[in-house]
Amino acid sequence: MTAPVLTIVIPCYNEEEVLPETMRQLTSLLDELTGECLISEKSKLLFVDDGSKDMTWPLIYKKGLEDYRVKGIKLARNAGHQNALLAGLFAAKAHSDCLVSIDADLQDDISVIREFLARFADGYEVVYGVRRERQTDTLFKKHSAQVFYKVMKLMGVTIVYNHADYRLMSRRAVDALEQFNESNLFLRGVVPLVGFRSTTVYYDRKERLAGETKYPLRKMLSFALDGITSFSVTPIRLISLMGFISFFVSLLFGGYFFFLKFSGQTETGWTSLITSIWLIGGLQLIAMGFIGEYIGKIYKETKRRPKFVVDIDTYNLGIPKTSSKNGTNQHLNKEGTL
Repeated sequence: MTAPVLTIVIPCYNEEEVLPETMRQLTSLLDELTGECLISEKSKLLFVDDGSKDMTWPLIYKKGLEDYRVKGIKLARNAGHQNALLAGLFAAKAHSDCLVSIDADLQDDISVIREFLARFADGYEVVYGVRRERQTDTLFKKHSAQVFYKVMKLMGVTIVYNHADYRLMSRRAVDALEQFNESNLFLRGVVPLVGFRSTTVYYDRKERLAGETKYPLRKMLSFALDGITSFSVTPIRLISLMGFISFFVSLLFGGYFFFLKFSGQTETGWTSLITSIWLIGGLQLIAMGFIGEYIGKIYKETKRRPKFVVDIDTYNLGIPKTSSKNGTNQHLNKEGTL
């Protein structure tokens, strides 16, 4: 059996602190896997610069000059982790038999890629890397992640528990993934919808090599909300259910208040009135917020804007070029800039 061509796709955003060590470890892994005849000599690393503001792209470009197996894609602006990952997968699929996606911080154990390849050789087209434990995460992140997966399951979303974006996909699986045209792609929910034969590989998550996490609380909450609203209408149905419950409860209390009025037991006051106004007003704002999320997604989908714009692609071009404002092509210098 011919060894498969593997491309490892690594989205990067302001990763200059960790990138040199990441490159060293991944190129060493390619050497080992090639030496063991597990992958083809044509296998590559593809770093996707998601609009970084530091030295991430020059580091990628320079390494590419030193090692032909290291390629890079520079996005024209920050498109987000999921879109950067898609840019790499879609660019590399035509020249790869299988593709592995992994974050640049290498908290995911790269040694299990051997097991990914073994599962691929067994006929699996999607192999999910699943965290066995989350000992390196903070207490808050650990519990919030567990709540997220449980809520997604309650909402009826098919998602692999404790799986992030560390996975192997065959070329056929990535081709199928490209057919999902929605603007708001939540990959952890979309990939299981592809439906090809899949399995899981468990591993222990490591400490981040350097730098800071690119998913602070604000982004984590936004990511969770995107995941829920992209795959489930359950929140809207829950709001409708709350509305019906509130309506029937108000009927019961209305009858009770009429009874008190006619029996002469009522007292003039504003506490109950203000409380009820704030309660109903809060529920209405929550309902409007959820409805607004869905309307916002519809708005984005109707515009059909591209998920990302590629500025430079050294994976599919022998000599990377870019266009200047007057339309002429200029070669890049060794810094990866014009």
